[in-house]
Amino acid sequence: MAAGALAGITEHAVMFPVDSIKTRMQVFATSPAAVYTGVGNAFTRISSTEGMRALWRGVSSVIMGAGPAHAVHFGAYELVKEAAGGNVEGASNQWIATSLAGASATIASDALMNPFDVVKQRMQLHKSEFRSAIVCARTVYRNEGLGAFYVSYPTTLTMTVPFTAVQFTAYEQLKTLLNPGGAYSPATHIVAGGLAGAVAGAVTTPLDVAKTILQTRGTSHDPEIRHCRGLADAFRIIWHRDGLKGFARGLAPRVLTFMPSNALCWLSYEFFKAAIRD
Repeated sequence: MAAGALAGITEHAVMFPVDSIKTRMQVFATSPAAVYTGVGNAFTRISSTEGMRALWRGVSSVIMGAGPAHAVHFGAYELVKEAAGGNVEGASNQWIATSLAGASATIASDALMNPFDVVKQRMQLHKSEFRSAIVCARTVYRNEGLGAFYVSYPTTLTMTVPFTAVQFTAYEQLKTLLNPGGAYSPATHIVAGGLAGAVAGAVTTPLDVAKTILQTRGTSHDPEIRHCRGLADAFRIIWHRDGLKGFARGLAPRVLTFMPSNALCWLSYEFFKAAIRD
């Protein structure tokens, strides 16, 4: 669990600016200044008009939540994987055990992380009024109630359960393929983690767009978005306003985030796991 916590903090902190760009590209902005044509365009405009610090706004919320959430995530993963027989060499149900462990880990960790993610995205938005995660959390609670922190939780699970199942399964299979001996191998963990993250991130992007709409609805001046109640409402808004391409909003920065961040996450996790074990 300690390895998972350290891996989670490292992963999120390093890739945070790209995540900020992804959030801004996914929302339906009313100001032309907040509409970006791509990752490079967003990075240049944000850094030149708002300063580089704007790309890191909200990172404190991630750091506060990522450690405990990732500790729970990896702890639950190892526990369920062991209980389901996924660590038995040559067992025929390893794929099932790994997928079950990944899904179970996500359900537990997302329950803890969701409020921190809401605060993070509120702070990442163009012209966000918040500079402190604590102030943001208090304001959201006062104005919108406790439900605002969990309005996206069903959507988050709908997205991250298959994401994590795909990611963990792909990672374990690639790791076994590239490194049959199972010894600590940085190159193996980087390649397997990066490829697994890219695939899982790409196929779940439509759900991530919906999640962003739900988590930032309280800051919108658009009545339709402010009254968005769930995944079906979010999908309807995306379809009506941007058509099929709307479901791919933020795809490039999402993949760019998950490839290196997952590679780094798995590398860090395997390193700390080996170090603590030794």
